[in-house]
Amino acid sequence: MVAPARPQFVLFGSSIVQLSFGHSGWGSHLSDIYSRKADIVLRGYYGWNSRRALQVLDQVFPKDAATQPSLVIVYFGGNDSMGPHSSGLGPHVPLHEYIENMRKILIHIQGLSERTRIIVLSCPPVNEEKVRGNTSGVLSELVRTNELCQSYSEACIKLCKELDVKVVDLFNALQKRDDWRNACFTDGIHLAAEGSKIVVKEILSVLKEADWEPCLHWKSLSTEFAEDSPYDLVAADGKTTLNPSEWTFYREIQWD
Repeated sequence: MVAPARPQFVLFGSSIVQLSFGHSGWGSHLSDIYSRKADIVLRGYYGWNSRRALQVLDQVFPKDAATQPSLVIVYFGGNDSMGPHSSGLGPHVPLHEYIENMRKILIHIQGLSERTRIIVLSCPPVNEEKVRGNTSGVLSELVRTNELCQSYSEACIKLCKELDVKVVDLFNALQKRDDWRNACFTDGIHLAAEGSKIVVKEILSVLKEADWEPCLHWKSLSTEFAEDSPYDLVAADGKTTLNPSEWTFYREIQWD
């Protein structure tokens, strides 16, 4: 690990996480927002469900690690909520098992350290029409419905409240846009740029409002090497320098 050490934020989940640095994704936004403040670490696995996550939980989050993450953002549920395949294969996990798997995942992460915080992203909706139109000669038919997504989302939110874990209700957050079906997704399932903006906004809202000590909201974290320097950019007066370490004007969105 390079030094000096920064707070470590780990994004842990399935393809919504793995792809979060593409298409102006929410992971890339967080990495920009927290530049010089925290390291955003990607642990996303395309196609995974909560069963698969449990198999590697100790490897991804070893309890004896010298440094533990300050924040873990967890997302599983979209693949679990898929309709079961007649072969018995595939990512579908029955709802009751999904909740118990998520319980084990969250309790494990809670046990990493007293200062490790968690935010869970619940199962988002899908554009059912687009999903049905995505035929493939490689994959068997994908059965994804908003009825299933909602039931897994609501169960996840209920579990998080039980465990006192912060949760973002993605199922309803994305649907606040009238055009969410087309604006928020690339293929009816995975997030487009507009969908990712909503995810970032919701995550930052949780971080700003949480009564965590220390606060993990980006405006509350110190900026690395923020001291003034004669090597900074020279101001228009030609006599002083301007410290650019806190500049954000280049961002498309001025995040709160």
